[in-house]
Amino acid sequence: MIIRFSHVVAEHTPKGLAAQKFAALVAEKSNGKIKVEIYANGILFTDEEELEALQQGKVEMIAPAYSKLTNLIPEWQVLDLPFALPNDKAVEEALQGKVGQILFSNLHSFHVKGLAFWENGFKQVTNNVRPIVRPNDFHGLRFRTMPSDVIQEQFRLLGATPKVAPFHDTFRELYYQQVDGQENTISNIYSKKFYEVQRYMTISNHGYLGYVVLMNESFWNRLTSSQQQVILEALSETTTWMKIHAKIINEKQLNEIIRTQQMHIHSLTDEQKREWLNHLQPLYDRVRRQVGEQLMNEVLRIQQKYL
Repeated sequence: MIIRFSHVVAEHTPKGLAAQKFAALVAEKSNGKIKVEIYANGILFTDEEELEALQQGKVEMIAPAYSKLTNLIPEWQVLDLPFALPNDKAVEEALQGKVGQILFSNLHSFHVKGLAFWENGFKQVTNNVRPIVRPNDFHGLRFRTMPSDVIQEQFRLLGATPKVAPFHDTFRELYYQQVDGQENTISNIYSKKFYEVQRYMTISNHGYLGYVVLMNESFWNRLTSSQQQVILEALSETTTWMKIHAKIINEKQLNEIIRTQQMHIHSLTDEQKREWLNHLQPLYDRVRRQVGEQLMNEVLRIQQKYL
């Protein structure tokens, strides 16, 4: 049996390495009876195509960023709210608890099986015009974003202009100055060499970029219980491994970026983060109306616990 697993990032990012580890574990646990074929860097489907391809059965597994689900299922917008989950402990409590349960329960209606949450890291802001410290530093800049209404509105509230573009086009957009900047994790900034075409980076940790591992529901239902068990066990081990290694990879690659001396880097203080959050508060009111009180209140409870 062959399972095609499509993703859009490089092989040596947290997701790329996790996909490889998952494939190896599945082969080992199934004694070679199940083979997971990995298609990295969007060579099979772009990030704009992969969710529809999964629903149509053109691929069996994907692991998109949470933001890719927001246009399909509004509840997933809560994970795009800036500073909603301030640190790793908040992320774990949300995704392994009630928030994760609610989000997974909404997938069934779209013929998609949610299997696991995978880590990547917190997003940072880069640009090629000026240092970004205060909210008004965004004014007039153009930023590449994922196709998330919340993320686009985040930049508009800061006075910037968002431009949706596929992940694999981001370097080209930056290189040819079609946009001034972008937001991403350190591992993506490093692996795609954004630091070569961006002069400034703000360590803001303003949003969490993680992945949700999805399988075509019809394909999942055709698997035997023993085959399903192999996949779940392999995913569980991979998820535990990724929690440790995603942090290590991001820290190592940040040090590599620093060593290149190609970027001016500023880390936001707690006071500066609160200033950003206050500026972006209207987003919370809008998302509350779309996702409902129960989900929003749980996210806010976790935010206040760790902020």
